[in-house]
Amino acid sequence: MTTEDFRSDPYAWIEATARQAPERAFLATLSGRRWSYADVHRLSGSWASALQRLGVSAGDRVAAQSDKSPEAVLLYLACLRMGAVYVPINPANTASEVSYFLQDCAPRVAIVRPADAATLGPIAAAADVSQTATLGADGSGTLADLANNPASDPGVRAHLDPGALAAIFYTSGTTGRAKGAMLTRGNLASNACALATTWKFSVNDVLLHALPLFHVHGLFAAVNTVLASGATLLLLDAFDASLVLRHLPEITVLMGVPTFYTRLLQLPGLDRHSTAHVRLFVSGSAPLLAQVHREFEERTGHVILERYGMTETLMNTSNPYEGARLPGFVGTPLPGVEIRLLDAQTGALIDQPDQTGAIEIRGPNVCAGYWRDRQKTISEIRPDGWFKSGDLGRFNREGYLQIVGRAKDMLITGGYNVYPKELEQEIDSLAGVLESAVIGLPHRDLGEAVTAIVVANPDAMISEASIIAALQVRLARYKVPRRVLVVPELPRNTMGKVQKNLLRERHAALYET
Repeated sequence: MTTEDFRSDPYAWIEATARQAPERAFLATLSGRRWSYADVHRLSGSWASALQRLGVSAGDRVAAQSDKSPEAVLLYLACLRMGAVYVPINPANTASEVSYFLQDCAPRVAIVRPADAATLGPIAAAADVSQTATLGADGSGTLADLANNPASDPGVRAHLDPGALAAIFYTSGTTGRAKGAMLTRGNLASNACALATTWKFSVNDVLLHALPLFHVHGLFAAVNTVLASGATLLLLDAFDASLVLRHLPEITVLMGVPTFYTRLLQLPGLDRHSTAHVRLFVSGSAPLLAQVHREFEERTGHVILERYGMTETLMNTSNPYEGARLPGFVGTPLPGVEIRLLDAQTGALIDQPDQTGAIEIRGPNVCAGYWRDRQKTISEIRPDGWFKSGDLGRFNREGYLQIVGRAKDMLITGGYNVYPKELEQEIDSLAGVLESAVIGLPHRDLGEAVTAIVVANPDAMISEASIIAALQVRLARYKVPRRVLVVPELPRNTMGKVQKNLLRERHAALYET
């Protein structure tokens, strides 16, 4: 197996370690369950065989709305092994949202939680999904039963071109429905190798995994980087600050979102002694406040490493493993990745430090485009491969990138992307609402808090509580505004456009304590 295999075929990592160090632990849980690389290699074959028996072939989509579990990891690895296209769906998404995803990606199989089968089974059938199977948080379900059947064939393995699709991750723009970013096997493999190299991963590392598995951070930056280096995952069901603190002496790396670090800082036991065994703390998916960065260093002696990534490109930049890690900056481009800044008005290349421009990215990490949306692919990815990120940034004189805004008006709360237009459409459809504007406001714990500014129809009786209650049954929990402010009117410029910058300024202190 060559170095090129590792950079083009993500399943090659498992095969190599299973052959060279079969008993090395790949995955462990706090309950004491443990899987070696040899176990995972064998079991992923059985799970791939189960998918085959459900009619899945290489290139077919497998949509999964499942809770985090070791078996959910096995499902992802089985898709890699057999060449199926993995389509993870946030467990918080409602039945209406799941219906859209199934209609759009047209999977061969939909994997759902056992408790949701009665609801989502008919929805999958209406989307012409040929098979529905179940997978529970405890690893049980009809898919697991198929995988554990002695008739399964653990020898299933596809060898595909690096350009073959490996996953579709849904991400929204500021208008319209969510779009599926098409990530290839080469995207996944090259990016994990770049991270493993940059962050000095080795077979001696143990990564505490407290992130979700339906997000590129938790699935690709975390799981794939561990696989690419032959390291070990300690899997938590979800983030719990007290649990994380208790298990820090057992690990060497923690990847998290800013919320992880703000909550750890609330615990008196976080100090130099409790973090002495950890060599690296990584933060991403949302801006980390400089205050949190400094406070964490003062308490622990560790400088959090920030990086910059997005669904369509995976990870793009990183602060250095060895060298200065600057608060508020996301570092320099990863190996093989190029980043340039263009003047947002003229499109001219910005080659001077400290000047803001639109961020564009090129490299083996850039997705192949958007699923069944050629027009969006053409509009977002230039013919020469440069991807228009929609973010605004600037380089300092040392070449570190700073993200200064998001041109697409997206906000990030607790590490999750939220797109204001989607929420505004839902709010505006409610009885008594004339119009709305959704913004993100600074929040110490979440990074940004989803906030709705609402104007009522004349004589209508609406309240913050009624709007939130109505949205709770229509939207995933993380999208529901934490606050709804009812105001007489929204500020507009001479062209009639709502001035969200003024709303952010007016209400900037809303969540200060």
